[in-house]
Amino acid sequence: MKDKTMEKILWVFVLIVCLNFLIQSVVADGIIIPEPIPDVPRIPPLAIKYHHVNISIDNQYAETKIDQVFKNEFNRDIEGTYIFPLPEEASISKFSMFVDDEELKGEILEKNKARQIYEDIVRRMKDPALLEYVDRNMFKARVYPIPARGEKRIKLEYSEVIKCDSGICRYVYPLEPERFSSKPLESVVITVKLKSDRPIKTIYSPTHEISINRRDDYNAEISYEENDLLPEKDFELYYTVSEEDFGVNLLTHKKSGEDGFFMLMVAPKWDIKEKIIAKDIVFVIDTSGSMSGKKIEQAKNALKFCINNLNENDRFGIITFESNIEKFSDELVSVNSEEISNALDFVDRIESGGGTNINEALLDALKMMNVDERPNIIVFLTDGKPTVGVSDVGKILENVKNANTKNTRIFVFGVGYDVNTHLLDKISSQNKGVSEYVKPEEDIEVKVSNFYTKIKNPVLSNPELKFENIAVKDMYPQELPDLFKGSQLIMFGRYSGSGDSPIILRGEIGDKERIFTYEVNFPRENLKNDFIPRLWATRKIGYLLDEIRLYGEEKELVDEIIELSLEYGIMTPYTSFLVEVDTDLGRPVSMERARKGFFDSITENLLYAPTGVGGYKASTSTRGLKESKVAESGSERVKFVGTKTFYFKDDVWLDNDYSKEKETTDIKYGSDTYFKLLQDYPEVGKYLSLGKKVKFCYADKCFNIGEEGESTTVITIPTTTIPKTITTTIPTTPGEKPDVLRDTLLIMGIILTISLGILIWSRRG
Repeated sequence: MKDKTMEKILWVFVLIVCLNFLIQSVVADGIIIPEPIPDVPRIPPLAIKYHHVNISIDNQYAETKIDQVFKNEFNRDIEGTYIFPLPEEASISKFSMFVDDEELKGEILEKNKARQIYEDIVRRMKDPALLEYVDRNMFKARVYPIPARGEKRIKLEYSEVIKCDSGICRYVYPLEPERFSSKPLESVVITVKLKSDRPIKTIYSPTHEISINRRDDYNAEISYEENDLLPEKDFELYYTVSEEDFGVNLLTHKKSGEDGFFMLMVAPKWDIKEKIIAKDIVFVIDTSGSMSGKKIEQAKNALKFCINNLNENDRFGIITFESNIEKFSDELVSVNSEEISNALDFVDRIESGGGTNINEALLDALKMMNVDERPNIIVFLTDGKPTVGVSDVGKILENVKNANTKNTRIFVFGVGYDVNTHLLDKISSQNKGVSEYVKPEEDIEVKVSNFYTKIKNPVLSNPELKFENIAVKDMYPQELPDLFKGSQLIMFGRYSGSGDSPIILRGEIGDKERIFTYEVNFPRENLKNDFIPRLWATRKIGYLLDEIRLYGEEKELVDEIIELSLEYGIMTPYTSFLVEVDTDLGRPVSMERARKGFFDSITENLLYAPTGVGGYKASTSTRGLKESKVAESGSERVKFVGTKTFYFKDDVWLDNDYSKEKETTDIKYGSDTYFKLLQDYPEVGKYLSLGKKVKFCYADKCFNIGEEGESTTVITIPTTTIPKTITTTIPTTPGEKPDVLRDTLLIMGIILTISLGILIWSRRG
């Protein structure tokens, strides 16, 4: 009897072990790795509820605090392993997760051990997505339990000393692993508190749209926030430090034997009050009948804001126009309490009515500009097309150009969809300004006030850049804007040659010319900063599209757009990457179809539309390209890996540099040769992570990863052809869609195991 009881207990133990084996493992921070179970499909990854990161950078010493919550949406407890790919030279200072008041511990694994874990996971899961992390250290901790239908909160802290080179500092947070979450994250928030003993100049992210709050020259707060998304790339932040009044810093990317790319950052001191230049400014406001109601009230409030925020030594004027012109004064007036009070009374009396006499209003404003020694600015706001006086677009542009004898910059606000965007964009571009457009549902006061805050304090007018000892070309923006307090200029261009080269910044501060010289180096080869070529191409495409939009289509311009678009994977009205089975990769498509995709509209001839919703979208879309600061993330069929562009065609990720004419080695996915290649050349992990079928070139050799090929051969690449340094932003790999049957099959497996245990137990009883 005793033996049978012990035997039953043994079978119960076996049953428990079987059930425990069915519990899936989880790798947090966006990665879920289920344990293999014969004949049971793996369950989809757990979802991440939120991911919040607080970063403190104090003179290059960075502390990163991570707070994230994982959701178990299954009807059972889940065991898992928390894995965090560590940045170089980072050290974990705190890991916090408690179960029943017991704090769980973790361990740090160096690259070789971490690589083995990654490879083992890939072999089991038959999914190469983790291979991009094979060359990183790892933090690992066991997590159990994650309760059924419950949540698990994890906190992690680590510190590092970030690297600075020639006054340029770079911080990277590994946000990209969150893309493995089974569902979009409800909330992603990154905040950075930046402090430096040296004055901070430019603050820039090539990966994310950030908000910057500058407190003074030595402190700043940076934030990024988004909801309902799957992160696709790591968060990168650059900032520059300099004691100079104007910081000028250079980043480059260059392959040996080819022309290089550069990004130049220019920013003035923040606390530069004594250097702020007095300006002459005229506000030209449309008061035609179409501006009646809410629009005219918002415009009046915006005008009051600008008047109340004029600087002490400024001079100003106000012109309102409809069919006729009305001026606050015939000449510019100085800023004092009496003139400000009179100007506000003038604004209160503004009423709407009549037509739209754009030509005469602008010419009268330009006549008021009578000195060269200070910045001359016109802020022009209209909601319509010219209907009174000169209405021909070409004639208006010619008249404005001829009348602008004092280098006046014209900033344009177009209100609503009835404006002629071609006219307004040409007015601003030909007079060194920019165009802003206010949609019908947007508030004019908010838009104009935000803009005026940026330009109210000029610190360097008519700037010019000169590069000594180096040849530069294709620089964007083509015309340098004036520099204002709190502004920063990001310029992209190409260069040939190499070596040390002074950069000379020349400009005017008041009536005096100032010259600043900076020593920089343009390297012969530098494979870092691989985001620069794509951003340069994006800006160039924007300028080319604007030329076509405003001045007509030319074959040479179209061909250049298509070539750049295909090389860098940038969507334009002339190319489509929605590659179909019966089409060639990246084949140019009809203009109508491409415009629908690019501008998100069904309007025909959208690129050329001067008015309406189409004109608004064409203008704002091309301007977005021209001023692009953040590298694109790609799409389901286009991925960016470093400087390479991959296209998805016929179930294969194809490197844009791949050619059938090059010597190619076929390698079987998951074979010994496959993992040996990864072990010997870990840099290829970022390409292998795209999928099970990839064709790519590396170090003068091409590889075809697929179902057939070498399984045991060792691949050798001459060391002379291996790139010295490669820094990349890894794209999102399209994951397999969750199988709706997985949960059902898993539950069936559990029931089957229980039934089998009970059956055996009962028979032995």
